Amino acid sequence: MVSWGLLRRRPEARRSDAPAGAIRGGATNVHVEATGIASVHLTLAMVDYEHVREIAQGLVRADGITLTPLIFPSIEEITFRFTNNLEWDVSELSFAKYISLTSQGAAPMVAIPVFPSRVHRHSAIYVRADRGIKAAKDLEGCAVGVPEWAQTAGIYARGILAEEFGVDLSKIRWLQAGVNEPGRTEKVALRLPSGMRCEPRPDTSLSAMLASGEIDAVISARAPEAPNSRVVRLFPDYRAEEARFFKKTGIFPIMHLIAIRRTVLEQHPWIAMNLFKMFEEAKRRCFNRLRDFTCARIPLPWAAAIAEEIAGGFGPDPYPYGIEESRPTIEAFCRYAHDQGVTHRRMGVDDLFPREVRAMARV
Repeated sequence: MVSWGLLRRRPEARRSDAPAGAIRGGATNVHVEATGIASVHLTLAMVDYEHVREIAQGLVRADGITLTPLIFPSIEEITFRFTNNLEWDVSELSFAKYISLTSQGAAPMVAIPVFPSRVHRHSAIYVRADRGIKAAKDLEGCAVGVPEWAQTAGIYARGILAEEFGVDLSKIRWLQAGVNEPGRTEKVALRLPSGMRCEPRPDTSLSAMLASGEIDAVISARAPEAPNSRVVRLFPDYRAEEARFFKKTGIFPIMHLIAIRRTVLEQHPWIAMNLFKMFEEAKRRCFNRLRDFTCARIPLPWAAAIAEEIAGGFGPDPYPYGIEESRPTIEAFCRYAHDQGVTHRRMGVDDLFPREVRAMARV
């Protein structure tokens, strides 16, 4: 569990090695351009996505803000370092970690409704081919591994199993371990429902237990490195299942969101909407590139045609930011997380996002 007391005692003043042109400004630096115009200097940690590329390149900027981007290959290190040490001002963050910490009180970070990673998760359920698991209900009575109970992908997958397929999660023996390496542990405190238990196994990995037959299945965002001949997906045609689920529910699972250190937002409440608009503009420009038939913006055949097809099924913005556009997904995740003991109280949309980004000006 994260020690919030330790986080709150963290010195907020910048070190003396602040960037040239910066002056001390309490919790954040103020950067002065050569023109004499001042802006707030913030550090930003995120994964290298196509739809944030122009932010990292400095081509899309937020009004009044100078960013130092820190680009990582995956979310695990970002979430670990930000939840434990708050090492930067703005961070991509696991939705599960954020909702759990926020449910426990005033978390040291506040999220804005920017969702850099959204992934349908029927594909995240892997089973041993020799255990006779042909349908979701067959998981009852089995041993199933998870990398963390509070992994966002797992929360969605378990919620779908319970609500869409009638799986009784308490009839599954749950084990927790790193996907391919031993030693992974939970990052937040859990309140599992009565009759449900998740046994930690820091001595091994999910891949090892799946290969040896100690567990029957794995629910994980990252695929286990078990022998391919022995491991298959529970839903072989997962795309069809995910499309059906989306059409029925409107749920497009949100994996990560963007969070701001609470002390920074309290000092500069205007940065929430300005950052939101920056991410929205970078995403809009990304989709314009992907839909360009003139040249191959990504090295895949028919990429532009596929982008058009997806927009036809998902709408003109198939990857929406904002609260109202994602309300069915957010409300479902709040329900899943509470039912599974990830949150300490039932959360709602108004509990997750500051008032500065709950509505936008209209002309």
